[in-house]
Amino acid sequence: MKQTKLIVRTILFVLLLTYALHAENTPQPGKNYPSLLDEYMQGQAQIYNFNGNVLVAKNGNVVYQKSFGYGNYDTKELLDKNSLFDTGSIAKQFTAMGILLLKEKGKLSYDDTLQKFFPELPYPDVTIRQMLTHTSGLPEYFELMLKKWDLEKVANNKDVIRLLASEKPPVYFEPGQDLKYSNASFTLLASIIEKISGQSWTEYVTEQILKPLGMTNSKAYNTRIAGKRPVPGIVYGFLYSDTAKKYVLPENLPQYQGIHAFDDIYGDGGINMSAGDILKWDRALKNHTLISAATQNEMLSMQSTKNSTNPPISFGYGLRVGKNDFGNYFFSTGHWPGSRSMFIR
Repeated sequence: MKQTKLIVRTILFVLLLTYALHAENTPQPGKNYPSLLDEYMQGQAQIYNFNGNVLVAKNGNVVYQKSFGYGNYDTKELLDKNSLFDTGSIAKQFTAMGILLLKEKGKLSYDDTLQKFFPELPYPDVTIRQMLTHTSGLPEYFELMLKKWDLEKVANNKDVIRLLASEKPPVYFEPGQDLKYSNASFTLLASIIEKISGQSWTEYVTEQILKPLGMTNSKAYNTRIAGKRPVPGIVYGFLYSDTAKKYVLPENLPQYQGIHAFDDIYGDGGINMSAGDILKWDRALKNHTLISAATQNEMLSMQSTKNSTNPPISFGYGLRVGKNDFGNYFFSTGHWPGSRSMFIR
């Protein structure tokens, strides 16, 4: 409980993109939404120490955008609209898009198995479709590496594959028989992209997704290992230390020592973006800019559901989907010690 309280009260950032300002599609008379949003966010910053960037848009037009606080507590670099955030699991959408692009080019099938690409892995019945929809049952690599990996060394996707192959941790359930959120699935999907394309995941995502969409304020790599710190314009997640009485990098806290060992694992994370570039990404999903309308609809439609939870959990390809009183929605959240992100429409 103490650790949870620590993380919650020291959230570094949130990227928020939403179009449902209210139930109707037309503005209500007398409502100044930018002013109301700013009043709300000023309260979050002053009372709850919110530190981050917020962008709210409707029909693709920015309604409200503002920065609060620091991108780096050590250097006191202020956030601005161009600040790049590690968006955590929002990267799964980009890995999913990479797979869909290869599928449309006939380079793979949803029913291809994981073993087709990595025969050394002991999971013969897991398919690409199941990995995209969190129904693979694959074991998580995080707990395995905490037990078996030298945390003084930085691991990459190949290390994850070697460890899964040698240790052979069992699946959580028979593939396709249940739903459990899976980081391992998207790490392996990123490695499948590399196997098929002959490019690194970073190169592929940059050339096939970021550049075509004009996402010039985005990078597909992990800034925590990208050269000497601090990197200007890059946001670093900090947590409050009760001992030091100040915000510090997570690796300086006892409970997160060794966390740098995961810095070069990608596919389930590893996309750094500004809030404005998330809007570009959203428009690309809405307008099926990169893939056909039919394939885009598959990505954003309900492909898997777990009804035993309250409320039920549903996934498309690489993101959560659902329906409420306002209509259909999709979203992704991301987190890493010191940071939080959200993208929702």
